Amino acid sequence: MALQTTSTVLMVRPAAFGFNPETAEDNLYQQSDRRDEKELQDLALKEFDGVVEQLKSKGIHIIVMEDSERPTKPDAIFPNNWFSTHQDGRLLLYPMLSENRRKERRKDLVDVLSKEGYKVEEIVDLTFFEDDGQFLESTGSLVLDRQYQLAYACISERTHLVPLHYFEQLMGYEIIEFSAVQVLQKEKIPIYHTNVMMHIGTQLAVVCLDSVERKAEKMKIKESLEKNGKKIVPITIPQKFAFAGNMLELHNDKGKKFTVMSRTAYKSLKAGQKQIIEKYTEVIIPEIPTIEKVGGGSVRCMLAEIFLPKKLIK
Repeated sequence: MALQTTSTVLMVRPAAFGFNPETAEDNLYQQSDRRDEKELQDLALKEFDGVVEQLKSKGIHIIVMEDSERPTKPDAIFPNNWFSTHQDGRLLLYPMLSENRRKERRKDLVDVLSKEGYKVEEIVDLTFFEDDGQFLESTGSLVLDRQYQLAYACISERTHLVPLHYFEQLMGYEIIEFSAVQVLQKEKIPIYHTNVMMHIGTQLAVVCLDSVERKAEKMKIKESLEKNGKKIVPITIPQKFAFAGNMLELHNDKGKKFTVMSRTAYKSLKAGQKQIIEKYTEVIIPEIPTIEKVGGGSVRCMLAEIFLPKKLIK
């Protein structure tokens, strides 16, 4: 059976972190900030380095790529939206809605991974979907149960059906698609990324079922998770807005499992929810308030998992 977690993640240290007006149209988590660009960048770097330090202290391997100053990429700190890696050696590149986020894709990614001892067997480029206005933003759009080859996806402007089912056929995953909404000034807006309302670990699933309006879809998600042995931790809509769905499970070289979530997310959880999560994994809780407020993404978005096979040592 495939592994659900990895001990290696890639992170991009930002060169020009800031508010991105292009993505703010459907990302209700983003908030503009009056502080100047340098102050925001310095705060983001401090928070970024803190996440790296905390993960490394637990024995998790971090590959840090330095962002280039030009072109300016305010969201480079969130690499999980433009690529994913898989145990069969495939590396997928994804079509993205925001034009300025497409600049985040790096031609040197394979070289960096190769120097770290990983083998890329095939690059699968799905970015051609952008020509037809069709998008699928990697593990933002797809919450993967790698053990059981399932991909959960809430449909939105960043998660379209055509590339979604192309992924299904290409990778052999079963797609569980659904609609999930959030309310803004009495208007219902699709949740832009699945990973803000849902997390799947080895034995746990944290999910905001309250945001799924259709009872049949809600039941399908619940039954699928339970069938595959996941202990469901339901979260509320206010907890979702505190990034409580934006978690990631990792393990270290000794096999110990950790759930990484922000301080904002952790503080929003009730004692019983924390108790269940901490029964299965140790919790790592970085503080990233600037990244969350201005960037509109939390810890999970900063971590691109590396599942590639290691090169054979001759």
